[in-house]
Amino acid sequence: MASDAWRLEGESVYMIGIGGCGMSGLARMLRSRGAEVSGSDRDESQTSSDLIGEGIEIRFDQAAGVLPDRVDRVVASAAIKPDHPEMLEADRRGVPVMTYAEALGRCMVGMTGVALAGTHGKSTTSAMLGCALVDAGIDPTVLVGAQCGQLAGGALGRNDRATGFRLGSPTIASGAMAGAPGVLIAESCEFDRSFHHHRPTIASIASVEADHLDIYGSLDAIVEAFGEFAMLLPPAEQGGKLLIAHDGAHRREIAAGLACAVETIGFNPQADWIVTFDPATRQVGVRKKRSPACAWTAPMPGVHNAMNSATAFVLGLMLGAEPSRLARSLEAFGGVQRRCQMLGERRFDVGPPVVVYDDYGHHPTEVDATLRALREHVRPEQRGGRVVCVFQPHQHSRTRFFLDEFASAFEQADVVIVPQIYFVRDSEAEKQRVSAGDLVEKLRGKGVRAMHLHPFEAIVEQLENVCRPGDLLVVMGAGPVWKVARGYLAAGLTPAIPATRVEAWR
Repeated sequence: MASDAWRLEGESVYMIGIGGCGMSGLARMLRSRGAEVSGSDRDESQTSSDLIGEGIEIRFDQAAGVLPDRVDRVVASAAIKPDHPEMLEADRRGVPVMTYAEALGRCMVGMTGVALAGTHGKSTTSAMLGCALVDAGIDPTVLVGAQCGQLAGGALGRNDRATGFRLGSPTIASGAMAGAPGVLIAESCEFDRSFHHHRPTIASIASVEADHLDIYGSLDAIVEAFGEFAMLLPPAEQGGKLLIAHDGAHRREIAAGLACAVETIGFNPQADWIVTFDPATRQVGVRKKRSPACAWTAPMPGVHNAMNSATAFVLGLMLGAEPSRLARSLEAFGGVQRRCQMLGERRFDVGPPVVVYDDYGHHPTEVDATLRALREHVRPEQRGGRVVCVFQPHQHSRTRFFLDEFASAFEQADVVIVPQIYFVRDSEAEKQRVSAGDLVEKLRGKGVRAMHLHPFEAIVEQLENVCRPGDLLVVMGAGPVWKVARGYLAAGLTPAIPATRVEAWR
């Protein structure tokens, strides 16, 4: 590791929200740099249990506002607000506070930081790249905002359990960049402009769309923020590189005036890196202009996942990995949890089963892309089935801003069930401005068979009546709606129970 890397020998770091996927990985990374790490979280989880098993002390009484006797630095999750009891106590004691994004940015200094940005695809592409670099012998450190069963040992290696973090070598272990500062792969999220704290050497921007409008207010402000992120990359002579989508990422505005090397990627033949995809065979091809193509079969369905894997491939090449090893790894990639993840099948006494998928999609573009990919992949109509979707909107502000777009995003669904909107960051006033029923009415206006139903237990009960042999059930959303998919699978062949608090079908 380079001499200017952030070292924390003997420093006591307290992490508020330590059980989150990113925060837990950061905790392990800070510990590897010499910090004495402890923290708190609202609820116990498997992640927090794992951290405790590794010797990290965690408290679950955040409301008490008590910090350890000795705290040199506090790192807070993005979900933690300034009026959090432990934040107030840190302020009272004069303890320096950093956000997760700030701490991650400090960790990138002295390493070959690889930041994956864009409105969509960050977690999947980060995991793909991490696994591919493990298989290519690069030995990266990886932080992913989702659990991946192959991250620790690569897609071609042996893996014991799913994780969102792996600790790699302080220097690149092999390949054309062997001996350079070790690779640190991380997602760079635009929410609250947190990616402006990152310090990457190489970055990708896969897409730039309107989102987080409660923060930005307009698409123009979002594009400007991505441009400021791109300007963080070092000049080309210092290794700075940006891989940006040829289409759909406002590349002209974002890349204008950059000192780093800029290359584009896309299906457009004018891109620097040209991607091809055959939906029937799921074969992905990538070639630079006038050079031979490298190809592999993508295990995950959908055009968007083909582009994710192509982006991971090109980033791997930029880091000195051997092309054929990258392609073999991408072909073996098994996905990440809650990203187009097949959970299982619900069987009946007669007829084909209901195939159940879980997905994190919470933006209209993500909803449309996932439903199209899964209908194309599973083809339920060939088994006499339909696409049944349970979609939990994430945040009232996003639902309100994109109400019409969400209504159009479910074109591939035959039946849509909408639970309560997941309330996470919005104000109480915002909560009163839109409801799940508003989305249902919009969907019905588009001719979609839609209903509003809560709580989750009632949705599971109703699925007993709605789902029939051959159906594809897709449960979507960034909130805890995953419980519905698992609840339906767990119910097995138990008799159906009439659902309660149901808004009747029109």
